[in-house]
Amino acid sequence: MTCIFCKIVNREAPAEMIYEDEDVMAFYGLHFSAPIHALVIPKKHIENIMDIKVGDERMIYNIHHGLQEVAKIMGISSDGFRVITNTGKHGQQEIYHLHYHIIGGRQLKWEM
Repeated sequence: MTCIFCKIVNREAPAEMIYEDEDVMAFYGLHFSAPIHALVIPKKHIENIMDIKVGDERMIYNIHHGLQEVAKIMGISSDGFRVITNTGKHGQQEIYHLHYHIIGGRQLKWEM
């Protein structure tokens, strides 16, 4: 079964796009933990950060560039934001396709 993010990459599932390049897509998150919540994903299916391999360097750079672009587009680049990636069961990863949450738009607190 194809994961939901692969379906979004293949245009088989809807998402409201914020940014896209040859390696990366960014779209609005469904569960809002802050006024700004977006997801940045590689188009290549990688389960999580532990599965990044040699040869993925350009994609990793493009993910970070995508995070910068989303922050600029969303108007949070100067005030700051948080980038989160969850890995595995104990990291509370729910969708096993590498993704980064970018959240901001208010003063964030560290809640554990």
